[in-house]
Amino acid sequence: MGSSGAERAAKRVFLAALCSVCQALQGGMLFPTESPSREVKDASGLWSFRADLSPERSRGFEQQWYRKPLAETGPVIDMPVPSSFNDITQDAKIRDFIGWVWYEKDVWVPARWIQDRGTRIVLRVGSAHYYSVLWVNGVKVAEHVGGHLPFEADISGVLRQTSGSACRITIAVNNTLTLETLPPGTIQYMNDRSRYPAGYFVQNTNFDFFNYAGIHRSVLVYTTPKAHIDDITVETTFSDNIGLVSFNVSVLGSSKPAVKVTLSAQDGRCVASADGSRGVLKVTDVNLWWPYLMHENPAYLYSMEVQATAEDGQTDVYTLAVGIRTVKVTSTQFLINNKPFYFHGVNKHEDADIRGKGFDWPLVVKDFNLMKWMGVNSFRPSHYPYAEEILQMADRHGIVIIDECPGVGIRDIRSFGNVSLAHHLTVMEELVRRDKNHPSVVMWSVANEPASEMPPAGFYFKELVSHTKSLDSSRPVTYITASNYARDLGAPYVDVICVNSYLSWYHDPGHTELISLQLNTQFDDWYGKYQKPIIQSEYGADAVPGLHSDPPMMFTEEYQTTVLQNYHNVFDQKRKEFVIGELIWNFADFMTTQTITRVVGNKKGIFTRQRQPKSGAFLLRERYWRIANETGVLPTWVLKSLNSPFHIKSEQKVLKSWH
Repeated sequence: MGSSGAERAAKRVFLAALCSVCQALQGGMLFPTESPSREVKDASGLWSFRADLSPERSRGFEQQWYRKPLAETGPVIDMPVPSSFNDITQDAKIRDFIGWVWYEKDVWVPARWIQDRGTRIVLRVGSAHYYSVLWVNGVKVAEHVGGHLPFEADISGVLRQTSGSACRITIAVNNTLTLETLPPGTIQYMNDRSRYPAGYFVQNTNFDFFNYAGIHRSVLVYTTPKAHIDDITVETTFSDNIGLVSFNVSVLGSSKPAVKVTLSAQDGRCVASADGSRGVLKVTDVNLWWPYLMHENPAYLYSMEVQATAEDGQTDVYTLAVGIRTVKVTSTQFLINNKPFYFHGVNKHEDADIRGKGFDWPLVVKDFNLMKWMGVNSFRPSHYPYAEEILQMADRHGIVIIDECPGVGIRDIRSFGNVSLAHHLTVMEELVRRDKNHPSVVMWSVANEPASEMPPAGFYFKELVSHTKSLDSSRPVTYITASNYARDLGAPYVDVICVNSYLSWYHDPGHTELISLQLNTQFDDWYGKYQKPIIQSEYGADAVPGLHSDPPMMFTEEYQTTVLQNYHNVFDQKRKEFVIGELIWNFADFMTTQTITRVVGNKKGIFTRQRQPKSGAFLLRERYWRIANETGVLPTWVLKSLNSPFHIKSEQKVLKSWH
């Protein structure tokens, strides 16, 4: 394929998808749950899979593979959903494939769903990376651009036009990244025929993680009544012992629905109720949602049941977990429920052996157990939105989230254009729409390490931050920077300065003795210019597990802990002033593209990719529990752990400090 042809095709695809997304944003995106009026059928499992290996990557569309069973178009293989397709086979061509792949599965829909004309049938894809086209029984029902947020389509009409209850779902997914996608990338054609065959190309990116692709989250078929609750928006505050829950309910399919909202405590007691689609619930003796280790009763969630009854008597019921809390930023502090909150946490990736970025409950639960074991109270879902189930876990466990969009690797000036900005604004709309009701989400991050010193960056981030605030005025907005403090054109518009730096690693490698001077200078420069609180949003060093050296040398576990200790010494000084958090890079080792600086992935994790601790994990555990002792309340489960066979000396030291 010639480069000009590929670029034109990519642009047509992107613009068409962008229009589709804009149309989709007219509705809500509530997480599918079962209720007296709703059913959910999970279509996850084994799907048929075929990569389009044609030179143009377009044979599937030319031959209309969606019109018949995929196995009739050529050879297919089994592919688990959810998962990335890259690491499932033994074929390097599949691992590194760029272009269109095709998925298919037959799902049987209950006959009563189809026979009842008052039932609305919806097909929802939790995430497919990157651009997707969706067909049901050969009929196109949706397109979506973006690899980390859900999309759905009402398929009631399609199913009722076809005979029987068969539902053949076909999804074509393209992982190609261009200058106008998020994250951006470029396709580079190698035209030297003495070194590369005709049509040879590579995908270039400016981010340091593997570009996993496929259907990464569950595919669900669910029902609602024809007159249904489309969206719910909740905002909370409190005064003394009175909690206030403002709600706004959107109902589609009924011109004059009767809406009733009921808020219940964890013991099932009704604590407040109201009639109408808008209103305020008043909760006496409120239990606030507190972060983990900040209160003896953290992560308290109420249950809000919304009932919408149409003129014909049909009722839809949806239940939403609600945490009552406030967030505020001053020039030196981050306040949750009017009390200073210090982020002691991690950055993560959705990444694991074999499954890639595919959602996996055992992995999610293990990661939360490890974070709580460490005393982590917060994490950043870098560098893209994570699965909704992960945010629900954070809500339940009191883990604070800095919710980040996929704006990573915006390093080319051409990615600051109007098309890119329009797409970025749309992605933030999708993200806020999906995650606005999670109490664990306390701040929005609109980008990671953009080229914010470039001339267009000022206008770009002014518009982006302003638009995000217009979508949600209750949360601060930031982006993560690695630019020079004096030349960062977007920093004036954010509420919190989030800075990444890798002193003695990418800068002055091997010289840990310089960290104290350079880090103090970094903090003083940023605060002196902007007078805003600062989070050290990334820091760290690679450590190959089991590699040791004394005196410490780069890539050993000792070097990683030495880097961390030097950073911590400065953090302990500056958190008395204006530093409000520290997030280690990274929670666990993760896969990257193959380069001479990466030995089977990035090794900056304090856990291995298999979730085994390195020395740095124990260092951070002792530190985080010590900080929690200074700022929070000892939870009962830690007291119980005294009798646990897994109790270790570092925890004993922490517990002594509690007493």
